[in-house]
Amino acid sequence: MSPEPIGTTTAVALAVVKTLVLIVGSVITFFAYRAYRRTRQPALGYLATGFGIVTLGLVLAGMLYELLDLPLRTGLFLESLLMLAGFVVIAYSLYVS
Repeated sequence: MSPEPIGTTTAVALAVVKTLVLIVGSVITFFAYRAYRRTRQPALGYLATGFGIVTLGLVLAGMLYELLDLPLRTGLFLESLLMLAGFVVIAYSLYVS
């Protein structure tokens, strides 16, 4: 795999999409957490945690690449690990309910 420089249009499009993912993921996490606070059901707490981890993972790669100047490959690897962890927590939340 050779690293390809991304164009300005692609970078802007990615920033917009990642921002929308952050907003929508945060809203889903907030509603799941609010449901957990209202019902005190552990499964909803795990669900909120899982969605929070997935949302963080989806946004992390771009942030690490743009802000901390880490290689994109490293950011994508960490993004994938966080998404995996989030999905495991979400699956567990469905299992315990």
